Amino acid sequence: MASMYDRELVRDILSQILEAAETVRQRFAPVKNADFFTNSPQGMEKLDSICMQLIAIGESLKNLDKITDGTLLSEYPEIDWRGAKGMRDIISHHYFDIDAEAIYDVCAAKLGPLAQAIDKMIKNIDKNR
Repeated sequence: MASMYDRELVRDILSQILEAAETVRQRFAPVKNADFFTNSPQGMEKLDSICMQLIAIGESLKNLDKITDGTLLSEYPEIDWRGAKGMRDIISHHYFDIDAEAIYDVCAAKLGPLAQAIDKMIKNIDKNR
């Protein structure tokens, strides 16, 4: 039996995550390496603004998990959802120890696949309306 959860709410949250991922992608575009984040006030500002979006993404993923009883994200095993949700905790609770290298890696390697998976979820929800 299919899970009974509010598909509209889930779709709204997925759309917000996709929007946040796109914002990160745009802000990250000029960043060539992790040192960029730490070598200038502009870089630090960019790191701050990207971290804020990553916190929002992680928080939204946790909410999705709650709303869907852990069923939705597990249907897309190509993404390390636990890591994505954990990133929010790392940034929130250890902000002054943020590893610019780790944030760079998330933006460079992990955000694209995450956005693709979220996009796929939205399309699947729309298809099953």
